[in-house]
Amino acid sequence: MIAIIDYGVGNLRSVHNAVRFISPQTKSFISSDPDKIIKADRIIFPGQGAMPDCIRELDKRGLTDVLLEVAKQKPFLGICLGLQMLFEKSEEGNQKGLGLLPGEIKRFKLSDIERIKIPHMGWNNVNQSNSHPMWNKIETGSRFYFVHSYYADVSDKDVAVGYSEHGENFACAVAKDNIFATQFHPEKSAQFGLQLLKNFILWDI
Repeated sequence: MIAIIDYGVGNLRSVHNAVRFISPQTKSFISSDPDKIIKADRIIFPGQGAMPDCIRELDKRGLTDVLLEVAKQKPFLGICLGLQMLFEKSEEGNQKGLGLLPGEIKRFKLSDIERIKIPHMGWNNVNQSNSHPMWNKIETGSRFYFVHSYYADVSDKDVAVGYSEHGENFACAVAKDNIFATQFHPEKSAQFGLQLLKNFILWDI
């Protein structure tokens, strides 16, 4: 049973549709009900928009403590802003994060040497830096879809399991214990994104 956390923001419907497409026999649902989320076997935490708004919505809906609890004990997949909020702090609004992963979220900076577009939007290669069950049947260098202006500056490099490049190398996939999170959108990333979601359903922590 997979719970997709609804806190008023995020691309929930497309994530849910992708999960149902790859595993129609697996019960999955979108919910903001703490009791239902706690009872789920696996958790998906999508996000989009501004981090201060998302943190505020989590608090307003009474979901912060629930999220912290499930993120410490169940297979947990963060997507896009759902990755960023797991870290300690963000430059976006000088916002404190959930503190589950070490590091800070920083904004891409324009360079005189290489002009880059902000937000970083489109397909990009993901190079795997550490093995992980979530990479099963996904080759390093496979392309995934990104939409973001901020990235994770990871303090503990062992947490980073995948990197991409946009002006500089940045961690785009992180993992610690039962947590796996991606800056890219697997639900929008065709066959490799669907494979990653399938790996999440099969991931035995």
